[in-house]
Amino acid sequence: MSEIEYEADHVKHSIGGRGGHIFRRCFHVGMIIFPWLYIEHGETIADVFSQTPVQFAAMLGIIFFFGELIRMKLGILIVGQREYEKHQFSALAWGAMSIAITIVALSPWVGTGDQHAGWLVYPIIFCLAFGDPAMGEARRKGLDKQKVYAIGTIVCAICWLMCGYFFGTPYWMAIYMAPLTMASELPKLKWIDDNATMVLIPLTAVLFTVPFL
Repeated sequence: MSEIEYEADHVKHSIGGRGGHIFRRCFHVGMIIFPWLYIEHGETIADVFSQTPVQFAAMLGIIFFFGELIRMKLGILIVGQREYEKHQFSALAWGAMSIAITIVALSPWVGTGDQHAGWLVYPIIFCLAFGDPAMGEARRKGLDKQKVYAIGTIVCAICWLMCGYFFGTPYWMAIYMAPLTMASELPKLKWIDDNATMVLIPLTAVLFTVPFL
């Protein structure tokens, strides 16, 4: 199956059809709210549960994990999910858990309440929120692989450069993080969704980079 056919098939088999596909894309972009809530309001929210912000993020990751196991057991699908996700980990769950893992893993360099606190978390999540849908829509338009890869790399580079401007992320990180994040979307594996690979692979690269910053 070609990449174009792969994307078209995913739209066709999304619960809710095209409407479900649009909802899925909107939710994808909406994932940027999770790191924002943690960084800007994490302490306030965590205090309600008598936890630290990083404990609360870890707890949410655990809840997503076991909630997904229950959903799979019951075979429940929601709008935007695909038929094949009925009894396997969904893209939504992979994305949510990967974001939680990123926040927990980078917590020593994140903090809360600081305008620059998201300098490492934001670019990783922004690339997932904007880079993945951009590449998917480029495939649906019938663009060839080279153009799809170029679009993905450019969108991810913009995410890193914008975070450099607003949060103080080193601009030079865009040089290798943009193509790496784009490449992390390419494998089409049954056992792990690209919502995970586009976060966890760049996260690994960042963890190996921060000791030198």
